[in-house]
Amino acid sequence: MRARDFWASLVLMALSVFFLWRTSDIPLFSSTQGGVKGVEWFNSAAIVPLGIFFLMLVLSGVLMLISIRDGGARHALSAVGLGWSPAEALRFGTLAVIFFFYIVALVPRVDFIISSGLLITALIYGYHAGRPARMKLAMLIVATAGAASLLLHFPQSEWQAHDDDWIALLLWVGLTGWMLLTGRDDRVMRITPLIAVGAPLILVCAMAFGFRQNVPNRGGLIFSQIEYHYYVTLRPLWRE
Repeated sequence: MRARDFWASLVLMALSVFFLWRTSDIPLFSSTQGGVKGVEWFNSAAIVPLGIFFLMLVLSGVLMLISIRDGGARHALSAVGLGWSPAEALRFGTLAVIFFFYIVALVPRVDFIISSGLLITALIYGYHAGRPARMKLAMLIVATAGAASLLLHFPQSEWQAHDDDWIALLLWVGLTGWMLLTGRDDRVMRITPLIAVGAPLILVCAMAFGFRQNVPNRGGLIFSQIEYHYYVTLRPLWRE
């Protein structure tokens, strides 16, 4: 197990460094370009991703230290230490497909609440009990939503369209209904819809209205309505 932790820590560390490097392209400290002063550091769009990926880097380092201390590094390069099996290949393979379509296809093009809610539901349904059939179904649902988004609106100029939002939303509702129907006796399955809706909703509202950060696809099906009513309906009431 610690050998697999060693490999996982290397992958997480590489991903963290890559995304920290990409995030460094976003201005952090105030600067002046063309006579226009940039935003202060606490309003920079780089704050949230820098925090997330720095924390991810720290956690991957902790995981690596634990695996080294428990002998995982010593066995990591041996076939026995790696312990790869068809079940593990299925788990890692389906997870790779899910995260690929989420990051590359859904996040830029589909409403953040819908895409993240679909991701959370797919991960809990597919991997909570470790059943291969559920993993495959979760992967198929997310891949279908992501592929539809890529095929319908590949260029950035079309990312504001909502038809792929509706497709992802219908798939999310369908997966949620199937999950509740087949896992009605599982407490985790029953609370999953609350987590899948609440977590991305709170996160995106905190980023947009609390920290004033850029959020993915502000013109998404759900968030565009939230933002509209925040500025048009709620904010005038507070000012009065």
